[in-house]
Amino acid sequence: MYIEEIKLKNFRNYNEEKFKLNKKINIIYGNNAQGKTNILEAIFVASLGKSFRTNNDKELINFNKKNSEVEIKYQKKDREGKINIKIENKKTFLINNIKVKKLSELLGNIYIVMFSPENINIIKNEPAKKRKFLNIMISQVRPMYAHLINQYNKVLEERNNYLKQIKLESKPIENLEIWDEQLYKYAVKIYEYRKLFIEKINKKIEKIHFEITKEQIKIKYITDVEEKEKYFEKIKKNREIDIKKGFSNIGVHRDNFEIFINGKEISKYGSQGQQRTSIISLKLAEAEVINDEVEEKPIILLDDFMSELDENRIRAFIKYINKNQVIITCTKKLDIEAKECNYFEIEEARIKK
Repeated sequence: MYIEEIKLKNFRNYNEEKFKLNKKINIIYGNNAQGKTNILEAIFVASLGKSFRTNNDKELINFNKKNSEVEIKYQKKDREGKINIKIENKKTFLINNIKVKKLSELLGNIYIVMFSPENINIIKNEPAKKRKFLNIMISQVRPMYAHLINQYNKVLEERNNYLKQIKLESKPIENLEIWDEQLYKYAVKIYEYRKLFIEKINKKIEKIHFEITKEQIKIKYITDVEEKEKYFEKIKKNREIDIKKGFSNIGVHRDNFEIFINGKEISKYGSQGQQRTSIISLKLAEAEVINDEVEEKPIILLDDFMSELDENRIRAFIKYINKNQVIITCTKKLDIEAKECNYFEIEEARIKK
């Protein structure tokens, strides 16, 4: 699939811009703080319903403006489509001029894989970034997964509120079992999705990473939910800690995964080069898994990512994405050997092809 045209009105620092993209390579360049990443953010919101930079929708509206709009036209193998986003007090989405009632209707229309310098935090010991990576990938191809995450988070919030009531109002501890059962009902389904997709990624990443580096790579998924009896045993043991802290310490909201190179944990023992290459392999594996699941090649978004790579890694990377639409942001005009390539220069939120 590919994005054909983007329109922005009062989005971030843009007043009103409209431009068409190449089916293959698109390079958006200019100095910092000109609005390059804002274009990728608009695509991200259209794909996943939220920004990768902020939870405050008002930040997406141009300063001193009351609302903003984004329109993205895209092409798939069997159809064309259009997504409109209107942002005022909240975000409203329309697909082919029909209002979207729930997030699951939006997911799966535009498939993306995003690379940014911050992706290195997936490799480092930051479980929240790893869970976010899994949530984004799985939600695109299995929209029901996003619904499960939302339901789980609602129950988790209720349980956390009740923990505070136990501490401050001496509410009965036994009532926690109501929320524990509800949490597990959603947690086990989330776990099954994550386990399945970790297996799919492992099959892809082993081949990709070996071709790039001749090293062996493996991902190990870490969770409390795998065995029901052990899960409930652990959650009961941690009740006093939960009450003291006022939040739940056991569950899929604490899941993690570790990446191993030649049997060694990369977050602890990997070099900077190994960590960067592992991120490339992980994201390329994500793109291949999405393609296998939906039979559409996802759009590759590269936010100032190429600056992190040496020439060998750039060449290996380009080899794997030459069949996808690619949108690259960078500070300088990159010379990429490609027959189909559009260049866009951005200066003060004005786009010049």
